[in-house]
Amino acid sequence: MNVIDFRFRPNTAETLSGIQNSSMFKGLCQHIDFSKMKAQTVAECVQDLTANNVVRAVITGRDCETTYGSKANNQSVIDFVQAHPEKFIGFFGMDPHKGMQGIRDLNHAVQTFGLRGAAVDPYLAQLYPNDAKYYPIYAKCCELEIPLVFTTGPATLVPAAVVDHVAPRYIDFVARDFPELKIVISHGGYPWVNEAIIVAERNKNVFIEISEYERSPMSEAYIQAANTMISDKLLYASAHPFIDFRQALQTYSELPFTPEVRQKVMHDNAAKLLGLETAPAVAPSAASADLVRDIVSEVLARLGK
Repeated sequence: MNVIDFRFRPNTAETLSGIQNSSMFKGLCQHIDFSKMKAQTVAECVQDLTANNVVRAVITGRDCETTYGSKANNQSVIDFVQAHPEKFIGFFGMDPHKGMQGIRDLNHAVQTFGLRGAAVDPYLAQLYPNDAKYYPIYAKCCELEIPLVFTTGPATLVPAAVVDHVAPRYIDFVARDFPELKIVISHGGYPWVNEAIIVAERNKNVFIEISEYERSPMSEAYIQAANTMISDKLLYASAHPFIDFRQALQTYSELPFTPEVRQKVMHDNAAKLLGLETAPAVAPSAASADLVRDIVSEVLARLGK
């Protein structure tokens, strides 16, 4: 089965160092023993993805310079995409405090460098998703016809972060105000599991991915919902390098999706959202075709034709 990973970042030495030494994620990295992730070149990452049938991977940028003094990583996203456009799809990270300059930067990244989405981190911006500072970003995404990723989740050990800033109920306001905006709730809106499910179910333009929380308490509701209510809304994502993408693939192979839903989650839902080709229908085998031809011939013979 071909796979589209909706949250991936190549584990280059620069990437790993940037994450480990950031003011936002130092505590989290110590908590999860992030140092065990070994660095690779971009070419090695691409080779490993291909070997594991990951045909495309979305790289989300991050910009929280105003609140945390951390330089945006958007240039590295552009570099990854330009080096391997056949594999990587780039989303431009947005700092809502940068106002119209951020909007101009987004437009330039899409029009000049071919980035295909935007990404925001409300708990790092220290703003609710329905704050007015975000609305020019949403309007520009609608104009450019690109999707937007909201990074949610518990913000574990991130200093000064307020977890309520990423509750899915506030994204519901955005979905209402911008029905043309395709929204992805990253990390499943955890721990508001049922709330995230309902926000995705009730809004045509909202999707979710549950990276890092597939086996957390209450996560079985995500799987049940995918098999029943939101089969077209759940996207596979690994959150590599926080979670090794090979480990994530193994996890998803063990989750109790129905076969039809598994195909949608691992590939087809993301392909539709990104405007890529979905998996083709399975062509009948030669043996099946011969059997059908024989049956038709026999029926026609009995009818004297």
